[in-house]
Parts: sequence; structure tokens; C-alpha cells
Amino acid sequence: MENVILTVHLILALLLIGVVLLQRNEGGSLLSGGGAMTARGAANALTKLTWVFAGGFIATSLTLTILAAANAKGSSVVDTAPTETAPAAPETPALPEGNLLPQSDPATTTAPSN
Repeated sequence: MENVILTVHLILALLLIGVVLLQRNEGGSLLSGGGAMTARGAANALTKLTWVFAGGFIATSLTLTILAAANAKGSSVVDTAPTETAPAAPETPALPEGNLLPQSDPATTTAPSN
């Protein structure tokens, strides 16, 4: 059901883009001081088609939003996170007391020669 509505939504979006691009440019009617408030506002076929596609686009947007909210079921990402804790690190062996460096026998060591 949701996939069908999503497909219709995408088709309506493409049709809406196409119809808007096919319309004639009025030349910045809001900036020129006229055009938007003139009596020439009779809707032609492309304008009516634009309104139909826009209404369908809004209707499918609202329907998809309602379906997504119904599927959410109030769950959170935090609720779905695993609750296992990391395994404890192995304990390090105790170090022997005293000097940790190996002791060398002075009788067997040779002095460096230059």
C-alpha cells in the first residue's frame, strides 16, 4: 500500500515539474507592479492541471506522513539498542616486586672499546 502511494507521489512530482516548466513566463509579475492582480487571471488548461497535480501531491504527502507515523509505534532508537555490555578486560598479572630490569654480571660484561 505504502509503495503504491509512494509511486503515485513520485509520478505526480514529475508531472508537476513538467507542467510548471511548460507554462508561459509572465515576466516577473509581482515585481513589475501588476500581473498578479490583473483581470487577466483566467486559468487556462495548464494552470488548472497544475492545481490538480499540486493537490494530488499534497494529498499523497499527507497520506505518506500518516502511514509513516502509524508504523513508528512510538518506539525509539534507544529502545532498540542492544543491552549487552562489553566483556570485561582480562586482568593484568601482578608485577614482581623489586627491580624489573635484568641485572647483568659485571664480571662478564666487557667495556666498550673505542
